[in-house]
Amino acid sequence: MKKIPLAAAISVLAMLAAACGGGTNAGSGAAAGEDATLTLASVDQGSVEDVVKAFEAANPGVKVNFSTSGADQYQQQIRTQLSSGTAPDVLSVWPGNGNPGATHVLAKPGYLRDLSDQPWAAKYPNAIKSVAQYEGKTYTAIFGVNGIGAVYNQEALTKAGLTAPGTWTELLNFCRAAAAKGTPAFALGIQDKWVTQIVLYALVATTVYGPDRDFDKKMQAKQANFANSAWTAAMAKYQEMDQTGCFQKNPLGTSYEASQELAATGKTLGLVQGNWVIALLKKQNPNGTFTLKPLPATDDTAGFLMPGAAGAGYGINAKAKNPELALKFVNYVMSPEGMNLYVKKQGGLPALPDTGFAVDASLTELSKFLTSDRTVPFMDQLWPNAKVQQTMLTGLQEIFSGQSTSDKMLTAMDTDYQSGA
Repeated sequence: MKKIPLAAAISVLAMLAAACGGGTNAGSGAAAGEDATLTLASVDQGSVEDVVKAFEAANPGVKVNFSTSGADQYQQQIRTQLSSGTAPDVLSVWPGNGNPGATHVLAKPGYLRDLSDQPWAAKYPNAIKSVAQYEGKTYTAIFGVNGIGAVYNQEALTKAGLTAPGTWTELLNFCRAAAAKGTPAFALGIQDKWVTQIVLYALVATTVYGPDRDFDKKMQAKQANFANSAWTAAMAKYQEMDQTGCFQKNPLGTSYEASQELAATGKTLGLVQGNWVIALLKKQNPNGTFTLKPLPATDDTAGFLMPGAAGAGYGINAKAKNPELALKFVNYVMSPEGMNLYVKKQGGLPALPDTGFAVDASLTELSKFLTSDRTVPFMDQLWPNAKVQQTMLTGLQEIFSGQSTSDKMLTAMDTDYQSGA
């Protein structure tokens, strides 16, 4: 698959599109006799609430019954709900093919409604379109572009008398200095299985894709694998960070929510996460200042890359009980108003051009990396099946608990990868 720089794709599309179409028909409310209740399941904790309120305000008489849950819990439940006919009208869907709630996984058996005829679907940059589609049809309304890196609590850094590290050597020294002050560098909440991958992805971006931007193509052509590649170097660095004291005690006993509390309140100097965590940190510490920066993986700053890709979006249940209202909600999310509200609350960037969005200062570094083509997709988005990621997540927990090794995990990932779709 040919990689097209995101900035170039957005520039081309900006000339083709004046604005995002297919809005919510604000103020139209619910027609007489129309079912005015929408059901929604979302993983966008801390940000979907404001979007729901705005949608309801724009559509008097409409009520959105929604639930939010963590990614692990959600992914375990949604496939069962879809197959049993108990799934909500609108549901969170990830791009690509990397987990049980991803576009390919849910579109292939016919669980999702085809959204190709919606005006916004033609406006996606190619980098996003490729992971929002299955067999050429668009199934996922992706509203934001996300990145993964080190999120720092600026007040905590100042109090500790430290500055964010810019190289791998500086990172290890930063961790040692932070630990000596009794304030660990990064909170790590890997009691939630999905969190285990985040630090690894941040390291893999530079160690694997920095020297070889075609690594995925080589994997697909069976010319490369995990166990005999720079993935081993990234894993070694992840473990070295742990051994150096970069994380708080007992990461396996720390939940994602608990890690947020540690970083938000200055009990750690930050955490390694996606930009979506910034909204959650600000919710706990409204006066705090949080900044996302690349996680150093080498001492060559010019070679740094960041994981930057389409974030989770929304799909419509092919058997939705209220399909018209479901489509109205999804189109609201994809309108300039809805998209800007969402990404501002999450601390992200809009997926479509010409929304008039002002980039938050916390995302300056991510924006620079995106526009200069120094990002790579989240690794699992281009894997052939969801098993690879699940094997990795389980393996990482086992490594932290001393039950496995990186060699065993990477070899098992190769086996799952080679089994194909």
